[in-house]
Amino acid sequence: MKLAVVGGGSTYTPELIDGFARLRDTLPIEELVLADPAADRLGLVGGLARRIFARQGHPGRITTTSDLDAGVADADAVLLQLRVGGQAARDRDETWPLECGCVGQETTGAGGLAKALRTVPVVLDIAERVRRANPDAWIIDFTNPVGIVTRALLQAGHKAVGLCNVAIGLQRKFAKLLEVAPTDVHLNHVGLNHLSWELGVRLGGADGEDVLPKLLAQHGDAIADDLRLPRAVLDRLGVVPSYYLRYFYAHDEVVRELGTKPSRAAEVAKMEAELLSLYGDPALDEKPALLAKRGGAFYSEAAVDLAASLLGDGGSPVQVVNTYNNGTLPFLADDAVIEVQARVDRTGATPLAVPALDPLYAGLVANVTAYEDLALEAALRGGRDRVFKALLAHPLIGQFEYAEGLTDRLIAHNREHLAWV
Repeated sequence: MKLAVVGGGSTYTPELIDGFARLRDTLPIEELVLADPAADRLGLVGGLARRIFARQGHPGRITTTSDLDAGVADADAVLLQLRVGGQAARDRDETWPLECGCVGQETTGAGGLAKALRTVPVVLDIAERVRRANPDAWIIDFTNPVGIVTRALLQAGHKAVGLCNVAIGLQRKFAKLLEVAPTDVHLNHVGLNHLSWELGVRLGGADGEDVLPKLLAQHGDAIADDLRLPRAVLDRLGVVPSYYLRYFYAHDEVVRELGTKPSRAAEVAKMEAELLSLYGDPALDEKPALLAKRGGAFYSEAAVDLAASLLGDGGSPVQVVNTYNNGTLPFLADDAVIEVQARVDRTGATPLAVPALDPLYAGLVANVTAYEDLALEAALRGGRDRVFKALLAHPLIGQFEYAEGLTDRLIAHNREHLAWV
């Protein structure tokens, strides 16, 4: 089995490598290719990756390359984890929206649209090269904004499934609070990527006891603290929202906070410099503790599980992924991409039935899906007017004056990445 990681020079990669090494019985990789145009980073990350495999006794071979076509040739699955424009572009995404009084964030709002416009054309080019090299290869997308990128891939006819670590992170958190094994926790996870809610937390499977009321009663303070939302919000909703919902439920508070401190991108850039220095130490043969602060907790385990199910029988039969709606949420089009529990096997991901979504959540899902429709159109076809319409449609913007100002700023800060400008 051969896997390729595009964006293999990312400081995230040792987290992924650690999972591949620990879970080698689930996903028996014979060759792992790390592909990245940044040769200096790739050398550091690749060296550590080989040492992690060696320490844990993994027999697989790890190679590195800056030649994308060579890297994906004969790969059974290709995992995408790229950031077009790097942390510098992310820093801009997180700052210029604040000038208009809107949240600056890399996956939602105006910053999220900027990232989609930069990313979708690049991902589609990579996917076409994967298809030419091996039309049977699966593409696993961890590249944000996952919902929009996954829809672009599926719409172009690629064998693709989107992946996020929000659900597995909540599953592990709830399992710890309940003092049970993570595999005993089944989430009624419903929504879109970075716009989801846990409507139920069941023990032992989809038909097990719903212990969400117990979780909220006994551990509501801890859960609310993690989400940085008031406990009263969880009590009134009776569900657990993704932490990304804070951008919607406490937008103005978040904008004020963001205006008083360095961007998350600036923090991550500093952290990445420290990590790359650590990765260059030939004595280091495990992922460093600092990596946990980088983000992406449990990403490796989710990726291994998904790849194992798509390529064989080693993964969990039910996983939270991003895939076509196909009637699961009846108020959305079939080709909308949703994030729900799905049955995953060699044929792909098939969403399971979900509880009816309350209008309080369904309305926001429908609104953001409409924005994603327009965002994808802007990413594929370009044009100032399409960018403006996508911004106007986003519930975190929604005002003519804001959309005008944000459109000008988005284009000004992303000219080098937008072929149509």
